[in-house]
Amino acid sequence: MKSLKWLPVLAFAGILLTGCASLAYVEKDSSVNLANYKTYAWVETKEEMKADSAKTRPSQLTLQNIHNAVNAELSKVGWREVRNNPDVLLSSDVLVEKSTREQNDPVYSQPYTRYFFNPYTRRYIPIYYPSEFLGYDRNEYSVREATVTISMLDAKTDKMIWQGWTTDEVNSKNLTSKEIQSTIKSIFRKFDVAKK
Repeated sequence: MKSLKWLPVLAFAGILLTGCASLAYVEKDSSVNLANYKTYAWVETKEEMKADSAKTRPSQLTLQNIHNAVNAELSKVGWREVRNNPDVLLSSDVLVEKSTREQNDPVYSQPYTRYFFNPYTRRYIPIYYPSEFLGYDRNEYSVREATVTISMLDAKTDKMIWQGWTTDEVNSKNLTSKEIQSTIKSIFRKFDVAKK
């Protein structure tokens, strides 16, 4: 019975932690049953292999951290990484770009009280003026946004079977390991091999 009184506190903490996670999106081939796949291998995409001056490539450490985080999530559903004859080919893509955000803060006047002299009663009467909405204080600031995409292809048909991605603010050009863990967990919350 004592443990039941902690239940609302734990539920509230869970809601807070879930609310802090970035929003993930998933596209899946509805004709594919993911339960039929058990093995996978990582491949480099054409975008990763070519040197593009407009796009900054993520560091090798960032890619390795993404692969490790995805490997940990896939091992939870019983998938394992192999070198030969995988069922699925995995690729990852990271895009970090500058963006601007606008913050609108409401502005209100200060409430005040004025005193007027009433000659009939020979007293001062207080009149309260509440605060009024004056408009918005708009501020623009630049942020860095990282989009992480995980793609799965059927190794036999080269057909895209699943893709998940999310976009979130980051502090630098490269994602930290903590940001990577959070991002990959957000994406793989929507990865369910039991669904057809």
